Amino acid sequence: MTVTVRVPAKVNAQLAVGAARPDGFHDLANVFLAVGLYDEVTAVPAEELRVTCEGPDAGQVPLDRTNLAARAALALAERYGRSPDVHLHIAKDIPVAGGMAGGSADGAAALVACDALWGTRASRDELLDICAELGSDVPFSLVGGAALGTGRGEKLTALEVGGTFHWVFAMAERGLSTPAVFREFDRLAEGVDIPEPVASDALLDALADGDPDALAAAVSNDLQPAALSLFPELAGTLAAGRAAGALAALVSGSGPTTAFLARDTASATEIAETLRTSGTCRSVRTASGPVPGATLLGGRP
Repeated sequence: MTVTVRVPAKVNAQLAVGAARPDGFHDLANVFLAVGLYDEVTAVPAEELRVTCEGPDAGQVPLDRTNLAARAALALAERYGRSPDVHLHIAKDIPVAGGMAGGSADGAAALVACDALWGTRASRDELLDICAELGSDVPFSLVGGAALGTGRGEKLTALEVGGTFHWVFAMAERGLSTPAVFREFDRLAEGVDIPEPVASDALLDALADGDPDALAAAVSNDLQPAALSLFPELAGTLAAGRAAGALAALVSGSGPTTAFLARDTASATEIAETLRTSGTCRSVRTASGPVPGATLLGGRP
């Protein structure tokens, strides 16, 4: 038996970050939007747990038990008292170390794939519990669509979206470590009174209305100054996207991928072409959202 699960990337329309907590994490108000760039994770029976990977930058993906897909299989197997004997093959299309939750997506996809392969029939709540144990972005990768993540991002509330939003993503020449970006956020915030993170009402209204202009006026990312501090060249990419006609330009999550909101498909294509020839990024992709989360190919969510 072979099971394949498709799982989308995400963009953060808003990422509000609170002060560091005693446990080292930060409280967040994280407005996620799943977009149509996908990884696929295929699970097949094996004599032992094994991970392989193909696709752009696959060489940067760890293939040991630190991989979130492997950790997902281990967590599900432990919960159900079985051996995690599975070969997980990851077909990457989500940028690696790009702030678009590619690793988290693979964890969610592997969890759904192993549940189907092993017939564990875990409930949605059980799967979400395991996702939350694996990482802050993993629950949203399972759910998809649009959601507000609170706590450290793992507590999700589904959001209404009244239309499709079109995005252009520019991939940088190198990656950024999410922990390093949060450390830089803490360094830059030293001595500053940081307010509790809350979702923007204007942004939530813009999503519900399907209004790209209103969304452009409301998007924000509190990690952007830290990402730019560690990777100053990203400022040139953001400027190139704005000059190309993007309604909004921001670093996606912890970066280094930059995200550009376009008015429609035609505008997204024009912005992408301009960015490709700008000399400010490695590659460019277009995608729209929201789209569903981790989905068994063949139609069963």
